[in-house]
Amino acid sequence: MISRTLALALAGNFFAGPLAAQVTTDAGTIDPSKVERFFNQPGYSPYAGHNYPMRPLWGEIHLHTSWSGDAIAGGTRVDPDAALRYAEGAEITSSTGQQVKLSRPYDYMMVADHSDALGVMSGVLKGEPDLMTDPVLKKWNKGMNAGGEEASKVVIEIITLQGQGKLPKAMTNNDTQFDMWRKMTEIVERHNDPGRFTALIGYEWTSNYGGGNNLHRNVVYRDGKAFADQVRPMTTFDSEIPSKLWEWMQAYEDKTGGKVLAVPHNGNLSNGLMFATETPDGHPIDQKWVKTRARWEPLYEITQGKGTSEQHPSLAPADEFANFEIWDKGNLNVKPKKPGDLNYEYAREALKRGLKLEKEFGTNPFKFGFVGSTDAHTGISSTEENNFWGKFPASEPGPDRRDGNAFDFEGRTIKDWQLGASGLTAVWANENTRASIWDAMKRKEVYATTGTRMFVRFFGGWDFVPKDAQRRDPAAVGYGKGVPMGGDLPPAPDTTRAPSFLVAAMKDPLSGNLDRIQIVKGWLDAKGEMQEHVYDVVWAGDRKPDVKGNVPLIGSTVDVPNATWTNTIGAPELITVWQDPDFDPALKAFYYARVIEIPTPRWTAYDAAYFKETFAPEVPMTVTERAYASPIWYTPNP
Repeated sequence: MISRTLALALAGNFFAGPLAAQVTTDAGTIDPSKVERFFNQPGYSPYAGHNYPMRPLWGEIHLHTSWSGDAIAGGTRVDPDAALRYAEGAEITSSTGQQVKLSRPYDYMMVADHSDALGVMSGVLKGEPDLMTDPVLKKWNKGMNAGGEEASKVVIEIITLQGQGKLPKAMTNNDTQFDMWRKMTEIVERHNDPGRFTALIGYEWTSNYGGGNNLHRNVVYRDGKAFADQVRPMTTFDSEIPSKLWEWMQAYEDKTGGKVLAVPHNGNLSNGLMFATETPDGHPIDQKWVKTRARWEPLYEITQGKGTSEQHPSLAPADEFANFEIWDKGNLNVKPKKPGDLNYEYAREALKRGLKLEKEFGTNPFKFGFVGSTDAHTGISSTEENNFWGKFPASEPGPDRRDGNAFDFEGRTIKDWQLGASGLTAVWANENTRASIWDAMKRKEVYATTGTRMFVRFFGGWDFVPKDAQRRDPAAVGYGKGVPMGGDLPPAPDTTRAPSFLVAAMKDPLSGNLDRIQIVKGWLDAKGEMQEHVYDVVWAGDRKPDVKGNVPLIGSTVDVPNATWTNTIGAPELITVWQDPDFDPALKAFYYARVIEIPTPRWTAYDAAYFKETFAPEVPMTVTERAYASPIWYTPNP
């Protein structure tokens, strides 16, 4: 142990020079009064004393493994343990026998296997005698072991019967599910390593109300096994109505003292139910419903493998970037949509409608932040275009996925090439722990990407000025002058000032340069009608906006036949301060940032080059990766 005398000597050497005369006495000892005076002044280190997050934590909260019935029926053999090892950076063997590894480990992961029949289908695959007494399960055992098209038929039948509430009784046994849940939390607990890798506990509640209408939610726990094991996870055998899930969440917190939140996902497959203004069973929403949804669902999955649901191009014809990885043929069973369904499926429409409902009920039920996940059913979370492993094992890399069907319900199909290599969630948390990550999700200080790992900062306030964009640490001024993504603007200091926003982005070192940053604004006009506008606020190069203020497309360097590109266009980073030029202090509004990369090869281009295959002309071969920062809301002063 270092002696006190030596410590003082080292301190004296450290303070050598003019400073030493200020804080030491003639005898060479520390003068406390002078030290106190010195350290009451602002410190030299610009980071000392700051407790805001300095880097985003990367991961996802929506991955299925062989413990999900539809996944194992479709050939998935990667279990939760292997899936978590993969997320931590290990190389594993996929269900099709191929070696796979992430380019960079994740910081966190949540295995979100279906709570319905959790783990039961592994017994069906093995042909366990007590399960084989059921003729349906016996038929499934045969199909699963046959593989290929027969296994795919089992997947379709499971989804269909689950949506009809007609699954075999052996799959709906509560005691069996609870036993499997405790085994799941044991696996997850083994992988949780605070400070290095966070393994979140959670599950997917899989409501397919009305037959394939996607009302799925992922339930995310803040706490560990000791809390999670006290209450059996809710299943759709209990109820398919979201408000019943919220009641379950309240009961869980009341009993355990723990905390949970729910994340609805890919409303683009809900056939108009995800953001409807009536409940799935046809009752008008009321004040209790509005408050309860706002309480339990602070986030929304804006992008995943089955499409991106930011906005539909038909609802925003002026938005040239809205047509991105769109799935709009129908619901999970590919049942066609009815006129008007699209209005209640996309995030931007919901954000606008939330302002309208807030005016009516006093609470905004759609005041959510953005996350992205894969929803992969392979046990492999993959979002990089050159490392994409599909939805089910049948869509893992191989020449067959060029013409394969990701979904096929009675001839209504979605092709494998329509799957997107999306998405990821960046969390601005102070530390890599369950509590810190969950708290960041709860306050919506998160952003979604379509797979790229770009850094994005987004702050709103009343006092940002152009020189703030010259800072190398935008967070210091961002937190000092405003609120981060997911927050609410403080009351306006006066009626003459418009809000200003500090937005910054830095490229993923393994992906494309940045094309532009946009700010998307939604508001209610003086008549209470929903409006929106997309502003280009900063961009790469010397392009000039047209008469409507739109910046021309940046072009492309993609060499499709070789699946390559060059970063000779675009910028490695972009930052600006932007002030709303159309601000009306009397009107409610929200703002979110959207960052667009330059075009790069899509996974289909990598497949074509690797397998030396030619894809049909309608198959997209390039992609413009992007990020979506959670919104910031403005409410007029009372």
